[in-house]
Amino acid sequence: MTSLPVLMYHRVGTPPAGSKLADLWVSPSKLRAQLDYVKAGGWSPMLFSELRKALTGGAHLPRKPLLVTFDDGYANNYESGFPILKELGVKAGIFLVHETLGRHNAWHDPSGEPWIPMMNLAQAREMQESGLVEFGSHTMRHPRLTKVSAEEARWEIAESKRRLEADLGREVRAFAYPYGAGARREDLRRMVEEAGYSFDFGTRPGASRLPWVFASEAFRRIFVPGGAPLWRFKLSLALAPWRR
Repeated sequence: MTSLPVLMYHRVGTPPAGSKLADLWVSPSKLRAQLDYVKAGGWSPMLFSELRKALTGGAHLPRKPLLVTFDDGYANNYESGFPILKELGVKAGIFLVHETLGRHNAWHDPSGEPWIPMMNLAQAREMQESGLVEFGSHTMRHPRLTKVSAEEARWEIAESKRRLEADLGREVRAFAYPYGAGARREDLRRMVEEAGYSFDFGTRPGASRLPWVFASEAFRRIFVPGGAPLWRFKLSLALAPWRR
């Protein structure tokens, strides 16, 4: 049985002074080394659309499939991460918070976590046109979906898909739960499926088994902390299929 490791990144660069979330920052040199290892190890990074085709019988699944994902859609994903993806020819998916496009990470309290720029629509379109990047939804405003009303959660999930598709001119197939909140809630997962997404992603560690169906579970992911040495990255990737 095949497993699908899904790497979870956030920011590419150096943490700003005062950041309490330093582990969300992976340096460009570490990102390059990690993705070099992925390629050397024979993994095949896929786009969401390619995974969908493989799981619906429209294409063959690679021998060692893998997804590279980034949450939130920071400008540094474009400025520092995208050049590495192009250099190495690695495909990735980025989950965007629609209302923050071209703005800042407004869901953080700046007294505890500095605001930083988010990518704008022109940058997202350029990444998309490269053929190396596809985008998913990370809601409209990045709330904890388990802490808002059912009506608000449904709007966050469905409206972000509608607007991203209008802005990007492509179907948005994938959804990631902010903070991973809701990935184990049947009612919230049903909202995601009813909104028309093909895949949903949580933060539960490990690798999901393939073939995958929506009724099973949200895709698990491997969080890549910025302070981790390369040997730890290699170990996480090796152990992910066995974490149940």
